[in-house]
Amino acid sequence: MILNINGRNMQITDSIRAHVEKKAAKLERFFRPDTEVQVRISQERGGRNIAEVTVALRGVILRAEEVTNDMYASIDTAIDKMVRQIRRHRTKLEKGLRAGAFEPVVAEEAVPEDEAEESAPQLVRVKRFLVKPMDVEDAIAQMEMLGHNFFLFLNIDTESACVVYKRQDGGYGLLEPENA
Repeated sequence: MILNINGRNMQITDSIRAHVEKKAAKLERFFRPDTEVQVRISQERGGRNIAEVTVALRGVILRAEEVTNDMYASIDTAIDKMVRQIRRHRTKLEKGLRAGAFEPVVAEEAVPEDEAEESAPQLVRVKRFLVKPMDVEDAIAQMEMLGHNFFLFLNIDTESACVVYKRQDGGYGLLEPENA
């Protein structure tokens, strides 16, 4: 496992690096030696410490994040969340999700600030990704693994672009386009 540790708005001290390496050792048993694990640590105003752990596997991106007032607690909890997410992902694959159902994100493009109009709402980012046909259950699984509240996919049944989203009541919703 290749561990990349980056800091934002802070320097990564030797003690923080040692702590991340010690805790990330829990992840080694799940991955091949060439798998990259990104750990991003940042500090924000108000004492918020954020630890993000991201792993790009073949066809799926796993991500865990934790925000606390204690940097070490954020690291510990984010890595524990990642372990649970890996186990959940493996269980879903073992229960019959089709191999290769998920594709990695291809590219992200930032929109230059000078191109955005001052009076209109500002588009901050354009994200492009491969859309592979999948069923609703696979789309929900991918959304959960990414930790997002919504997910755009090509519905294998209707052959149209659809969005699944997490509802406030804990359920899921599906947005399907309808021809006028």
